[in-house]
Amino acid sequence: MLYIVATPIGNLGDITLRGLEVLRGVDMIACEDTRHTQILLSHYGIKAPTTSFFQHNRVTKAEYLLRLLKEGKDVALVSDAGMPGVLDPGYNIINLAIASGIGITVIPGATAFVNALVLSGKPAHKFIFEGFLPPRQGSRINRLTELGKVKYTVILYESCHRILATLGDINSLWPDKEIVVCRELTKKFEEVKRGRACAILQELKRQKPRGEFVIVI
Repeated sequence: MLYIVATPIGNLGDITLRGLEVLRGVDMIACEDTRHTQILLSHYGIKAPTTSFFQHNRVTKAEYLLRLLKEGKDVALVSDAGMPGVLDPGYNIINLAIASGIGITVIPGATAFVNALVLSGKPAHKFIFEGFLPPRQGSRINRLTELGKVKYTVILYESCHRILATLGDINSLWPDKEIVVCRELTKKFEEVKRGRACAILQELKRQKPRGEFVIVI
């Protein structure tokens, strides 16, 4: 069985009891970053073997994991934070397992964009999760313009390195739109800022942006 296990997005207490039970019982844990996952495993005294599974080794390592599954071994797939397969290379092994008739199940848990959507207070009955926008400003503005045509709530991820530029672009397109910016969700310094992009941008300029951001429009 391939177990797709959601892990905490910050607070280590946010893993489920079922998730811990699965991680203790599998033959192998495939991690986006073994060092990062080891923090979680050590916190809960889990000693299952781990192997790296990330963007640059996803093809060869997926074949290795598939061999284990075909031998009857149980494998857990985890990402650094949140649900595997969402903006990480987990889809490779998931699709291989499906094509090979391997059993798959998901152990649900924390996901940053869902937390941000609920915290935002924006309409949540229909929404678009866009993930990360293009790094180049021209492409980023083009994509934001396309997203501006939809009538649903839009959720974006952004890094601390590009948050100021992205908020600047949002402000140039929609100076009067009320948005929500969440930072370091579930962690000690969690912040939720609500208002126009220009106001939030000025706040963030006064301090060096740190951590991971989710923008809800």
